Amino acid sequence: MSLLLGVNIDHIATLRQARYALQPDSPNAEPSPLDAAEDAKAGGADSITIHVRGDRRHMQEQDAYQIREHSTLPLNLEMGNTEEMMAIALKLKPEFVCLVPETREEVTTEGGLDVVEHYEELAPNVERLQKQGAKISMFIDPDLEQIEASARIGAEMVELHTGCFANAFGCERTYEIERLIAAAELGHKRQLQINAGHGINYKNLEDLYEVPHLTELNIGHSIIARAVRVGLTQAVREMRELMASYPQS
Repeated sequence: MSLLLGVNIDHIATLRQARYALQPDSPNAEPSPLDAAEDAKAGGADSITIHVRGDRRHMQEQDAYQIREHSTLPLNLEMGNTEEMMAIALKLKPEFVCLVPETREEVTTEGGLDVVEHYEELAPNVERLQKQGAKISMFIDPDLEQIEASARIGAEMVELHTGCFANAFGCERTYEIERLIAAAELGHKRQLQINAGHGINYKNLEDLYEVPHLTELNIGHSIIARAVRVGLTQAVREMRELMASYPQS
């Protein structure tokens, strides 16, 4: 089975909100996240990832419901562990939910969720979401304790945070790859699906090929940035072509 690609289209909504934050329902509001989902599908995306944040800085609830209703691709909802987001997720019923940390001060999601520290408050919501049919992923740093906690809590998947990998070079990148390898190997032993995301781009992608057992990459910013030049369908197609050479375990 080839490496899967989940395309995060949050920054399509970011661009719309730059002009239409107060009028996201206006007939003039563009670009459309739903159109982006369709373009990503045409380029070969396997799923669509969106993150409805508490501050609504990009995706709005109506975007999520519209994509859910009209897109035929599986939906991966990134969300903070709050009752507000739980209510949305339980109504939306996405195929996948990725639980992430979230603070208002951050520019984007920085660092992984501390499953060890927040185990007791996460566990009941993991169960509630699974009862609705969602498969759960924990967005975590490549830390062995976090892998163990994610397995213990009953998640089907982990998404390894690759931000440190993406921002490291030379010997530092080698170290970050070693961390990812160790986490992937332990996660695989614990029967977790191993996904990865954050900061992955067209240039650093092949360095990730040293990491075994990867099933899916979730990529957003780099694809959207490339789409400014070549269009979203072509940008997704180019990423898929690069991913085709990932060695299967």
